[in-house]
Amino acid sequence: MAITSATFVKGIVDADKTLEDGTPQVAFIGRSNVGKSSIINTLTRQKDLARTSSFPGRTQQINLFLINDSLYLVDLPGYGYAKASWQGLKKLQNLMYWYLFASPYEQKNVVLIVDANVGLTANDIEMLHTLEEYNKSIVVVANKIDKIKKTEYEQKLQSIQQTVGDHIIIPFSVKKKIGVDSLLNTILV
Repeated sequence: MAITSATFVKGIVDADKTLEDGTPQVAFIGRSNVGKSSIINTLTRQKDLARTSSFPGRTQQINLFLINDSLYLVDLPGYGYAKASWQGLKKLQNLMYWYLFASPYEQKNVVLIVDANVGLTANDIEMLHTLEEYNKSIVVVANKIDKIKKTEYEQKLQSIQQTVGDHIIIPFSVKKKIGVDSLLNTILV
């Protein structure tokens, strides 16, 4: 499958009727600066659809993108470190947790993005376990594989697989466009 149209719909910070229109939702979650917005831009082949930044915590709301007039990609704020006040960080974390775990909205998939070179952090593992507790359909994207030394590639991916268990892992590189078709085929079906 391919993305033929992608449009930014809106940024939300609370309950919103748009999320109740019956359109399936695929949420993108991960640590700050792990590449959530960049992956959305790569999938849609639009460089500036989702706003990116070199500083952690750029995404300050839940951003909705309508894909092929039939699916929402949901770009969530990152967890972990961000350039924001303690209150600001708490607000972002609460927004993310509300959307995923307390709101009435259902996600077709939750794409958990991890840094393939770093592996899963304590925050990633906590998020994975919480998603599992809530019976979310999880797809793990091991992003930034282009930064792994060739001699360490297999070991790092095996380590990620051992940590995430039976969940699908898609090796991904925004820079080299690796994993794009695999991720599209997983979330667009």
